Amino acid sequence: MGTLSTAAMSRMDDRLMWFRALSAEDRSWVGLVAQAGIAAFVEWFQHAGEGRPTPSIEFFGTAPRELKRSISLQQTVDIVRVVVEVVEAQTEELAAPGGDDQLQQAMLRYTRDVAFAAAQVYAREAEARGAWDARLEALIVDALVRGEVDDGLHSWAAALGWTSTPVVVLAGQTPDDDPQAVIDALRDRGRRSGLDMLAGVQGDRLIVIVGGADSVAAAARHVVPRFGNGPIVIGPEVADLHSAARSARAAMAGLRAAAGWPDAPRPVHAEDLLAERALDGDADARAQLIENVYQPLIGTPLLDTLATYLEQGTSLEATARLLFVHPNTVRYRLRKITELTGYQPTEGRSAFTLQVGLILGRLSETPVT
Repeated sequence: MGTLSTAAMSRMDDRLMWFRALSAEDRSWVGLVAQAGIAAFVEWFQHAGEGRPTPSIEFFGTAPRELKRSISLQQTVDIVRVVVEVVEAQTEELAAPGGDDQLQQAMLRYTRDVAFAAAQVYAREAEARGAWDARLEALIVDALVRGEVDDGLHSWAAALGWTSTPVVVLAGQTPDDDPQAVIDALRDRGRRSGLDMLAGVQGDRLIVIVGGADSVAAAARHVVPRFGNGPIVIGPEVADLHSAARSARAAMAGLRAAAGWPDAPRPVHAEDLLAERALDGDADARAQLIENVYQPLIGTPLLDTLATYLEQGTSLEATARLLFVHPNTVRYRLRKITELTGYQPTEGRSAFTLQVGLILGRLSETPVT
């Protein structure tokens, strides 16, 4: 047994590049497992006259848990193959006279059971790892939704192997399928598309965090089919997972306010729902509208022009009459308003957003009594 173990280790060192890259401690553990496997085979084969019980595969318990994480199932198969080849090469020396076939058949049965045992060990580890990953995933999603970003979030993300940037958060309704099946399908989609994905179901809401997509549109294309009926809101793209709380906050606020725009596209960007979010009480949306709409115009004729234009039902001529200017002047000012705010006063949705931003700006300057 000692000779066979030594020969097996020598052949692994010659043929398996990954084995040579292992630490001395891990190589030693692999050697002990191989030796224990050969010893278990010899012990099992000795009971040839007793009906030969099911082979014992307890030798896998020799390896520490850390080794199972260092060596993949494919590498374990490589180890078993090398050990079998070493034993087969010495069949004539090991077998009793005329017992070559008997030894070969015994080895086939034994190695089959060893292969099943290895798969079982790794399956148990995968199940345990999967359950742990699911708990970490739920903790990360919950922390981002609640805005509780701390060092713990980084540790959880590192444990899941999250390294992707940029990051975007999508929120929508949960489909009728089993929540865990939905999350598993998203994970599978992420693996096949080369994206990092975290998902969580909170009541009737499904929150999906996507990392590593080339664009927001690409991220949405991969996950939108997994949502249930109803609106789907895309939060703003952020640099990393640490900043994803802002994207999650915007997506969730947009989902709450989406009912205010029944004809919104699906999915819709949270930025396109700023007015509805502000009316629903979203402080971030209010601050953003004041910054984007009111502050660029304050102290300029553009503010009065916008207010008059909106109050006159977007009538160019009526606005010009009230301001005592030529209609072309109004047209010029409207173009400047578009350049400064990004919203076009002559377009229905933009005019509505500008109106809300104008009102919020005025309220922000009204002293509280």
